[in-house]
Amino acid sequence: MSFVFPSFLWALLLLAVPLIIHLFNFRKTIRVYFSNTRLLRQVKEETTQQRKLKQYLVLVSRLLFIFFLVMAFAQPFLPAREQMASGRQVVIYLDNSYSMSAPAGDKIRALDAGLARVRAITAQYPAETRFRFLTNDFASFSNNYKTRQEVDELTATVRLSPVSRTAAEVKRKIMSDGLAADVFWISDFQQSTWGTDAPAFDSLSVWRLVPVPALTTANVLVDSVYLENPFTVGGEKNTLHVLLRNTGSQPTEGLNVRLSLNGVQAATAAVNLEANSTARTSFDLQAGLRNRNEGVISFTDFPITFDNEFFFALNFTQRIRVAEVRASGQENFFERVFGNAQLFSFRAMPAGNVDLAVLGRADLLILSGITRVDAALQSTLLSALQQGRAVLLIPGRDADANSFRSVWPQGFSTLGNPARELLESPDFRNPFFQDVFQERSAQVDMPQATAWWGTPAQPLLKTKSGATFLARQGNVFWLACPLQTELTDFYRHALFVPVMYRMAAAGLQQQQPLYTVLTQNSVLIKADSLEDEARVVLKGAQEVVPAQRQTSEGVLLELPRFSLMPGFYRAMDGTDTLALLAFDADARESLLKTFSAPEVSARLASQQVTVLEADTPQAFEAEVKERFMGKALWRHALLAALLFLFVEVLLLRFLK
Repeated sequence: MSFVFPSFLWALLLLAVPLIIHLFNFRKTIRVYFSNTRLLRQVKEETTQQRKLKQYLVLVSRLLFIFFLVMAFAQPFLPAREQMASGRQVVIYLDNSYSMSAPAGDKIRALDAGLARVRAITAQYPAETRFRFLTNDFASFSNNYKTRQEVDELTATVRLSPVSRTAAEVKRKIMSDGLAADVFWISDFQQSTWGTDAPAFDSLSVWRLVPVPALTTANVLVDSVYLENPFTVGGEKNTLHVLLRNTGSQPTEGLNVRLSLNGVQAATAAVNLEANSTARTSFDLQAGLRNRNEGVISFTDFPITFDNEFFFALNFTQRIRVAEVRASGQENFFERVFGNAQLFSFRAMPAGNVDLAVLGRADLLILSGITRVDAALQSTLLSALQQGRAVLLIPGRDADANSFRSVWPQGFSTLGNPARELLESPDFRNPFFQDVFQERSAQVDMPQATAWWGTPAQPLLKTKSGATFLARQGNVFWLACPLQTELTDFYRHALFVPVMYRMAAAGLQQQQPLYTVLTQNSVLIKADSLEDEARVVLKGAQEVVPAQRQTSEGVLLELPRFSLMPGFYRAMDGTDTLALLAFDADARESLLKTFSAPEVSARLASQQVTVLEADTPQAFEAEVKERFMGKALWRHALLAALLFLFVEVLLLRFLK
């Protein structure tokens, strides 16, 4: 124990005053004679014993009163357990991710409790100390050291951020300047975002981890949304599936989940979720949705509200690129099917003059009546298949089956001169034929065809005799005869158009995703053509010009995560809208399970770090003062002095 003003200890000599008064009785006594003093002597003995006890108690009270009063003026204190390094910089990292919106006490968020801890830390350092203040955004102000007043002003501007950071990312940012520092790491230490391994802390800096304990709370979030048929063309009827997750230990019953399209509520559903489980619900999307559509899945779930909305975008403006290599004499059946310029970009070319660059960009490549596939064409087809595109093979009558084997490994062989016959009704359970027929009946009118070629592949359509007419293997489709009048009327039948649409949609692998999570580094915007100097701008809650580069598919945007908030953004090329993008926060932020202070200590037991544990901002402030400034005892001494003064009064008043 030490003293702020040790010179006041000389006042302890005043303790001799009550001792002197007690030892020397200055009152003058008077002797009185009695004839019989036996009774008086007995009373005197009893009174003297009581008086001596009272005097001793009063003496002790006065001595203790004077002692603690002198101690209060001398201001004793317990020395600090840790010393502030002279001249060392101070780095304070505050986790301001969405998980810090969880309650950390009565009417206070974990973020507010963390900001109070920041101010408590800065208040303990000398005025000349310089601080580096970081948040999850890694904003520009975190690159420079600032005064205490500047840091306090910055804390007033801190808001919740959709950006999540792992422990390794935060550690690298803290150590980026290479200076030794006193580091304070303030976070809820969320398990889902911490990372798989604990970072290695260097020994040059002093690391102090400050957990902000949040109250255990349940939470419901949208895990994902997806379309039942992701390759729709032109806004066909579809079903939107929504996967919900309950992270709490209590079930949630009757959660009202709402679907809104373009700001108008379209449907609702009541969902029951068991504890720590998932549940699915679905909404029907009616045909007729065109252009770009903003979709929102929403519900009411307290007290965690940042993930009560989930954004997704339905883009029905993207054109499917179709390229046909046509043998001489073949009619332009496919040009009629894919002639809608709003839905398709169609290009036909003769077999003797093939533009491989156009084929390389097509979503569906059609070889109609071709008798041989040369090496250059084989390479283009294989590259397209590797990229997930679709290929339709319609071998000519005199086709060389061996040249097709690289694209159609199952092979095919001639069946001689087969008869023309009706096709069997398709298998309605096959997803390929979903929503093709309004009525699923075995008596559907079917076209006629001749199975000129035979193949062992699994058929999509076959003749009455069982021969394969249309087969599929992955994204390669194969037709058993050329589209010639004497062989088939399939090209004139109502079934021809939806089957071709299904093939085209199967090759549309680069369609715009429904949503983008803000943890992604980039997003690809499909664009047929952009000027070399064109800059794509994201316009939404903010207007952002991201770093970008043009590719053969369009433009690749590097996402500035700290500049984007969840919601809708339009990718603009001048006045043209290329795509509607929906950005959502990382679902890991909604998993609110955290590491407690003992768990943090256990995970970092092998490293030289200190964990400062306190349940409230007030308790943390007291902990910081005691740890770095020592514990002042003068208040306790003053209270003790007043206590013994009060005891003396009670002894004199009530002890007879």
